Amino acid sequence: MFSLKEIQNEYFYNVIYDTIVKYLQLTFQTALYVDMKRILFLIPFLLCVHIAFAGNGQDSLFIKLNNALDSKKDFDNAKLSRIAKLKQDLSNDDNSNLDSRYKTYLSLYGEYRSFNYNNAFHYAQELQRTGNLLKDPVKISVSKIKFGFILLSSGMFKEAFDSLRMVNVKLLDNETKKDYYFLIARTYYDLSDYDKDDYYTPIYNIRAGKYIDSATALCKPNTFEYIYYNGLKYLKTGNIPRAITDLKALIRSYTLTDHQFAVTASTLSDIYIRQNQPDSAINLLIKAAMADIRSSTKETAAMTTLAQLLEKNGDIENAYVYIKQALEDAIYYGARQRKIQVSAILPVIASERINSVEGQRKALFFYASLLTVLAIIIVVFAVIIYKQLQKLRIADKVIIQSNRNLQESLDKLNEADKIKEEYIGYYFNLISEYINKLDKFKRSVDNKLTTRRFEDIRILVNNINLTKEREELFINFDKAFLTIFPNFVSAYNALFSEENHVKLLPNQLLNTDLRIFALVRLGISDTEKIAHILEYSVNTIYNYKARIKAKSLISNDEFEHAIMEIKAV
Repeated sequence: MFSLKEIQNEYFYNVIYDTIVKYLQLTFQTALYVDMKRILFLIPFLLCVHIAFAGNGQDSLFIKLNNALDSKKDFDNAKLSRIAKLKQDLSNDDNSNLDSRYKTYLSLYGEYRSFNYNNAFHYAQELQRTGNLLKDPVKISVSKIKFGFILLSSGMFKEAFDSLRMVNVKLLDNETKKDYYFLIARTYYDLSDYDKDDYYTPIYNIRAGKYIDSATALCKPNTFEYIYYNGLKYLKTGNIPRAITDLKALIRSYTLTDHQFAVTASTLSDIYIRQNQPDSAINLLIKAAMADIRSSTKETAAMTTLAQLLEKNGDIENAYVYIKQALEDAIYYGARQRKIQVSAILPVIASERINSVEGQRKALFFYASLLTVLAIIIVVFAVIIYKQLQKLRIADKVIIQSNRNLQESLDKLNEADKIKEEYIGYYFNLISEYINKLDKFKRSVDNKLTTRRFEDIRILVNNINLTKEREELFINFDKAFLTIFPNFVSAYNALFSEENHVKLLPNQLLNTDLRIFALVRLGISDTEKIAHILEYSVNTIYNYKARIKAKSLISNDEFEHAIMEIKAV
């Protein structure tokens, strides 16, 4: 994990420090025979050596982390190359060879599981689909375990439990059964951390501990899983010394993969945070973050936690750099829970960064004011400082605008996700209904053709009521839209005086006026498209818009912008 030179340097520092400590102890023991000035001289010297070595170690770790960030694209490209090779194998594979495709899907899932949520979700579904086609209960169960992991990574606890409950554990081999128990244990632990409740958290921790016991019973002693999950259990049950012993043993005495090291270091750093040892926690989190970068792990909390600790320690610049990296990873991974967690922290750090810059600006201005009483040379320096202040103000505005744009982008992404989820379900149900209707119509026509009842076919065709179908389409659209924007009608009416408010009939969800601007709120601004959807002429839509805008309390140019400001729930 770390170079021989790094280990030698750390060993060298420890040897020097231990030697000085032993020498100081010996000096105190022989204090009756040794000059006390020598002792007084050694105390500050020892402190200086300790501080110098400690600071040097952490600074070098920051340099290594920044170098790893510079090489981050190379690590990601290596992973993408492996993924491209697997996808090429998949495209070259015979579609009838389902066993081979299942193995390739499993490999693709493994590459994506901590790299990109949407793709991992897709291949987890492909695993389930292929397992069902093979009618292999073991493969079906394995695919549901994989699917449960992805759901857990996105914070969908209920859905994860639903998937895992469908696994037939009796069919699994010991290795898969072990993974299943560990995953359920992690789900309960994550749910416990999410709730942080005095009643439910202990219950979830106890349940998780039972599953860890079941899993470790299937592990060989002294393996990573056995030691790590026992250490995690000790941590959750309050046996902190034993947890530290196990986790330190893994880091010091075992050859771990980058991902295993990152997980272990992050867990141990959490203990140090609780014990108010921020420096030790920061060192571990830096190493965990580097391991995550090397393994192209985007679904991680090490960088986020590191930024939070640095912000508490007053290192705002590094905190800001690393929280932006954490947000970049969260957006790339795509799970909503992680994006929300990081985006909640970023404004706090950015605000402190702005305050820090503002404090520097005020200090500079104060000293510049004092220096103005001096000679012409000092005035020249004051001018230079003033120019620097101007640059700082510009930097402040850029930072504030960047944060504002970022927040707006996050809001739009969340809203787009909500709209996408609702309307995918809506159109899927709608298409399914029409397919059923078409199937029923086809069977009826086939039957009448078989019996040569041609006149009945004409009657059957004439009975198709397109007006009713269109009305039903609009009603379904209205329901789906108001599910996303339940306050749309009241917000719309707020743009008009009371006498011009829209008054809907009983059981009417939206009328034509509201429907036109509902489409506008969904991003359909082209009048021709709106006319085509609502079965009106383009001129009719123009007339509707002009009439409605003329009655509003705001200007015509601002009206559609006000519609777009109506928030989804």
